[in-house]
Amino acid sequence: MKFSLGQIKKNATNGPFTFDEQVDVSELETMNNDIRKIGSVHVRGTAEDQGDDIIFTFSVDGRMILPCARTLADVPYPFEINAVEIFSESPYETEDSDDDIHPIDGEVLDLTPLIKENILLEVPYRVFSDDEDVKSQAPVKGDGWELVSDEKREQTTDPRLKKLASLLEDKEEE
Repeated sequence: MKFSLGQIKKNATNGPFTFDEQVDVSELETMNNDIRKIGSVHVRGTAEDQGDDIIFTFSVDGRMILPCARTLADVPYPFEINAVEIFSESPYETEDSDDDIHPIDGEVLDLTPLIKENILLEVPYRVFSDDEDVKSQAPVKGDGWELVSDEKREQTTDPRLKKLASLLEDKEEE
């Protein structure tokens, strides 16, 4: 989601410059986080030109798929984020400030990385599924692991202990 400085300054003279777009953030699925699936998100907001600063006030809403904390089943998680991001043309304001003021490099402002950052900050620590049939959706096998029920565990003998079991059988025969 890119805006040119000229476009913002030209349209912001009569009032705030407004925008309303769909942004594809599916790249977040490949990062090392809990997001299993996320498509495009709806971003709408305004940009105001205030001297050397351009202030973006926007909201992001969408839906992501996260793993259930109990069963690892897919859980849809709707979200809505309200954010304010400030860009400044002044080199002094961005150097000495502790605030999150982004320097303007060139003639184009890109909001996409900031949208992704705000979404990653919104990912909850854990989610739980409300679905009654969540146990049937839960994975029972994965890469190097398998879920074993109590009944199945009692029926199978650990291969490392088979030799020990044969020793016990020999003592019972005596």
